[in-house]
Amino acid sequence: MALVAPSRLAVLTRLRSVIFQTSYNPTSQRTGAKYLKRRLRGPSMNDYYPYQLSISAINKEFKGLDLVDEDEEQRLQDVADKKKRGKGAPKKAKSAADSRRTQRRR
Repeated sequence: MALVAPSRLAVLTRLRSVIFQTSYNPTSQRTGAKYLKRRLRGPSMNDYYPYQLSISAINKEFKGLDLVDEDEEQRLQDVADKKKRGKGAPKKAKSAADSRRTQRRR
């Protein structure tokens, strides 16, 4: 039984890819075709999570309403109370010399 020449096999695989409309990849390099064929995730994720109305968004849309967001007011009050007790977030450094990291190194 005679073996088939490698050049003939290459021609056969090229012809097979044309007939069956597949990609011709003789070097077996990774192409990412599996991921490119997949359905996009973005539209289905947007459909799954509905749009949430917020009072701040309504206030931005309709300037004259002046609605009060009680949750936001409570949050701001809590932040102010923590700051009074010294439990708030530290002040941000205005320059590199003001940062705590450089003070620690000295």
